[in-house]
Amino acid sequence: MRYLASFLFILFFGQSITSQTYEVGLMLGGSNYIGDVGATTYISPNDFSIGAIAKWNRSKRHAFRASFLYAEFNADDAKGDARRKARGLSFNNSVKELSAGLEFNFWEWYLYDNEPQFTPYLYTGITGFNYGALAIDGSGQITAYEDRWSMAIPMVVGVKKTVGRYLVLGAEIGARYTFTDNLDGSNPDSGFDNNKFGNLDNNDWYVFTGITLSFTWGRIPCYCAF
Repeated sequence: MRYLASFLFILFFGQSITSQTYEVGLMLGGSNYIGDVGATTYISPNDFSIGAIAKWNRSKRHAFRASFLYAEFNADDAKGDARRKARGLSFNNSVKELSAGLEFNFWEWYLYDNEPQFTPYLYTGITGFNYGALAIDGSGQITAYEDRWSMAIPMVVGVKKTVGRYLVLGAEIGARYTFTDNLDGSNPDSGFDNNKFGNLDNNDWYVFTGITLSFTWGRIPCYCAF
């Protein structure tokens, strides 16, 4: 059994471990939220985001990708329309997300012919994130009352290019459609029913806009398997 297990491990995983291309790096940029408080601009980074990213390039056209991102965001009705300005609410929140999925390259991405590489790309998958559940308190301010976990669907578009032999520089904009409507305190739990406001039929979004810089290594890959 021991020899059989060793044979199967080499058969299924040995070539991948020694022959695929990997990338690890950092994400840095800005973030904003889209919901029931503040401005209604979709892409308007007003706070700080930082994270880490890893990719396994399985072919010239696709890669498996995983990332961690910490993003802060804030919103103020003073920057919204006339109705929101009259209401006068504001809040601060942050998310810590883990994401995994598939990155698709529009053009072939091949790092082994000593030629500069460039391609636009799309990414999607599934995201789990931690955030502060908010509600309007007795003084009329939006404050956090509990940490929560929720899910989101990332929708990312970007471009990337090689910088020398071992570095890849990218720029991307990524919206996350969340499964919660309470990043902003507008739709808290039942204990706060009297404090709900805004459109309770739409969930919140948050957006990352920034750059990635990653280091790549690995032998010339065999693209014969998926």
